[in-house]
Amino acid sequence: MTGSAVRADAPWLQAGPAAQVLALLNDDGEEARVVGGAVRNALLKLPIGDVDIATTARPDEVVRRARAAGIKAVPTGIEHGTVTLVLDGHGFEITTLREDVETFGRKAKVAFGRDWMRDAQRRDFTINGLSVSADGVVHDYVGGLDDIAARRVRFIGDPDQRIAEDYLRILRFFRIHAAYGVGAPERDGTLACIRGRGGLSNLSAERMRMEMLKLMVADGALASVEAMADGGLLLAVLGGVTYPGTFAAMIGAEQALGLDPDPVRRLGALAVAVTEDARRLSQRLRLSNAESKRLDSMGHRWWRLAGMDEATARRRLYRLGESRFHDRMMLAWARAGRQADPAPWRNLIDLPQRWRAPGFPLRAADFIARGFAAGPALGHVLTLAEDAWLAADFPVDVERLQTIADQTAARFARDHLL
Repeated sequence: MTGSAVRADAPWLQAGPAAQVLALLNDDGEEARVVGGAVRNALLKLPIGDVDIATTARPDEVVRRARAAGIKAVPTGIEHGTVTLVLDGHGFEITTLREDVETFGRKAKVAFGRDWMRDAQRRDFTINGLSVSADGVVHDYVGGLDDIAARRVRFIGDPDQRIAEDYLRILRFFRIHAAYGVGAPERDGTLACIRGRGGLSNLSAERMRMEMLKLMVADGALASVEAMADGGLLLAVLGGVTYPGTFAAMIGAEQALGLDPDPVRRLGALAVAVTEDARRLSQRLRLSNAESKRLDSMGHRWWRLAGMDEATARRRLYRLGESRFHDRMMLAWARAGRQADPAPWRNLIDLPQRWRAPGFPLRAADFIARGFAAGPALGHVLTLAEDAWLAADFPVDVERLQTIADQTAARFARDHLL
């Protein structure tokens, strides 16, 4: 075990709700420490999200102490040793130290314990196996400090065993590397993930969706995606052909435009060439309706957007709306490749910032006045008039609108022998 002070990087240990919870549990022979991501991020000087705490105290004792102190205790997973304490609007997941008795996937049989080393050894990655006590000292039983210094994501113990305990760790390995590692993913872990890829079929679509969307927007997503593609893992997750080169080009396009990473847009670049791809992804990852519709729109004839003149682009923008136009243009740009001249693509993508389409000014009343009765024919002639209005480049003057209405009504009457 090695130790390292992180007090300067973790003011939440000295004051505030987390410090109060630690003080509550560090008494009468029990010990509590902050574990997991908060410790990792403090050492990496990254923003800290949830603060999770492990303790030697059993769940009923955690609840008793919290209630005695007037702190709300929620038994969110008490059978597994987890209680959530709510203090000043902050939730803290408190988990009693555990050790595996039997392991069979996510349903591992565990027993409560008091051994910090054994608790650390049952976690997934070394950089997540650190704990920090209230005095600011980091406790490392698994080599996590060295791996944090090297920005290396490595399984604790035998990678094959860790993966067999929960096959979601395959996706977590690449996602955590993308977020915190550098270079290519660690070789032994990568090979273990490839060996265990058959187990991905046992995962729920919801769990895979969560990990994949997080992976899409991580800083090092490209290296992880390329490694997953090379190892046949993307095929196992997404069920079809993937395009890491287009994914890389999408990242470059976002950066060129100063856009924040978008998980759905990047997923479309990685795995959508046609609308059938979008529908498959929707089922494989149990995407939300909004996510599915975005991907479906991105895959619909994106190739028609390349080389458009501005008049055609205005019609596309009118038909699609700003958000769908933007998504589809971004996919078309990404599929043009990283070597494509960015100037024309930027010009087209910027169109919504310099041009707003007027609303279609003709109404049903304009055609009722020309002898059309309410019904399907009226709807049809309105659609034809809108097409003619778009082809005329959105005129708004009354004379041109009247001409469009007259010509459309006459053409419809002639074609339908009215």
